Amino acid sequence: MMETPLTIVQMIERAEKYYPTKEIISRTASGIHRFSYKQLGERTRSLASALTKLGVQKGDRVGTFAWNHHRHLEAYFAIPSIGAVLHTINIRLAPEHIIYIINHSEDKILLIDEDLLPLIEAVKDELKTVESFIVMSDQKNHMENPDSGLFPLYSYEKLVEEGDASFQFEADIDEYDPAGMCYTSATTGKPKGVVYSHRGIVLHSFTQGLADTAGICEADTVMPVVPMFHVNAWGLPFSATWFGATQVLPGPGPTPKIIAGLIENHQVTLSAGVPTIWIGLLNELEKGNYQMDSLRAILCGGSSAPKGIIRAFETTYNIPFIHAYGMTETTPLVTLAKLKSEHRSLPYEEQLEIRATQGLVVPGIEVKAINDQGEVKPDGKEMGELLIRGPWIADEYYKDERSKEAFRDGWLYTGDVVTMDGEGYIRIVDRTKDLIKSGGEWISSVDLENALMAHEGIFEAAVVAAPHPKWQERPVACVVLKEGKTVSKEELIEFLRPQFAKWWLPDDVLFVNEIPKTSVGKFLKAALREKAAEALAAQKQE
Repeated sequence: MMETPLTIVQMIERAEKYYPTKEIISRTASGIHRFSYKQLGERTRSLASALTKLGVQKGDRVGTFAWNHHRHLEAYFAIPSIGAVLHTINIRLAPEHIIYIINHSEDKILLIDEDLLPLIEAVKDELKTVESFIVMSDQKNHMENPDSGLFPLYSYEKLVEEGDASFQFEADIDEYDPAGMCYTSATTGKPKGVVYSHRGIVLHSFTQGLADTAGICEADTVMPVVPMFHVNAWGLPFSATWFGATQVLPGPGPTPKIIAGLIENHQVTLSAGVPTIWIGLLNELEKGNYQMDSLRAILCGGSSAPKGIIRAFETTYNIPFIHAYGMTETTPLVTLAKLKSEHRSLPYEEQLEIRATQGLVVPGIEVKAINDQGEVKPDGKEMGELLIRGPWIADEYYKDERSKEAFRDGWLYTGDVVTMDGEGYIRIVDRTKDLIKSGGEWISSVDLENALMAHEGIFEAAVVAAPHPKWQERPVACVVLKEGKTVSKEELIEFLRPQFAKWWLPDDVLFVNEIPKTSVGKFLKAALREKAAEALAAQKQE
């Protein structure tokens, strides 16, 4: 067999060669921009040549601080294709975490969206390794801008204009060389860095094209709503480019209205995001008359999607909804919930039970679940922590002692508590830190949340543990009502009663204006636990 290295270079070169006229549709602050893959290739090569002139060498880290748009896509390929490392920085992190990850990764250059410049300007004096700043804007007048505290500050468009559109990418790249890195959005402690190799990204992209996974192909129009700073937008920019799909990049601050409009106007066939994105889109679809019939599927990951959301998309709007699971450490795709052929004759509600799981492990990945007694039984009931290994799974955190806890004996210990059934379907019960232990028995906050969000009056729901003197912990539900809806605590408890054992039912229901969320849209339960504890304490005093 030929030992041909698997590198990101071959992805952009294939798109240039075989799909030169296919489009990238990019929304920026000034409007919609259209580029062909031929133009994208030329701009990517020009950027690559400019970065080398600024001193970027093989192995250097180049940070991006940006929304989803064509310039960010060009950086996705230009940086790894010169042997450097693409470091996508979460724009929603707290300033102290932004400082930490830029310094910890030792970024040499930062590419920054114009509207995000103030966030970097505010911390510039704390950045120890950054030598140059590049502003990504539709304008070309930012070269060494005296109005900015960042210096030297270059114009992205000026650099691309003056770059070499025929620049040859680095030929001496080993497939095991680092190509990208991303930091986890830590709710406690400092973020943890994960490095992705060329080989891992290429193999992960292969998997996204399989019919039994995302099935991405040239005929698709792919729109990642998941940010490009969040696990490389789940790898979609890489796979969509490699397979020659049309891409729609939603740009800064995409609202449900903007998302719906882009899907309708550009005939998007596949989109991806976290449950909070799709909850927002459902509400928008109820308000407006949008044409969504181009969508062949929505990919949902980041946290569990309630059955009510899946049912609403499919029965009301005829949009297939695909549940997936992954982590920053897994590049990220690990499992995907699709029916087997023998399930297609089942009633819809039985199919929904299967498709609301995290699904089956994708080809190339191995998983198991363990508890104190060993590997769990595949009975759909026994719980254990999910362990993962495979060719695109990280084997350590970047320069971080916490690697010892998470990576052991060739396995990634995820911290996710799951069950597995006899057919291999995995269901996440909870994070280990979010499981509620009441009277020695475990209660799944995820199951309670999903059930609550199936109620027609509930917009969002999060269930957390509150300390209890007798039972150790008890569940408390925090819910956000839909606009114009009125629901009582008693009504919600009665709604849950037929679905759960009595001791699973929440001790209280708190009605809140919003559920706090992490920088990537997951529920931030730490912020709710104090409210829950206060509510139970107040009950005892009454």
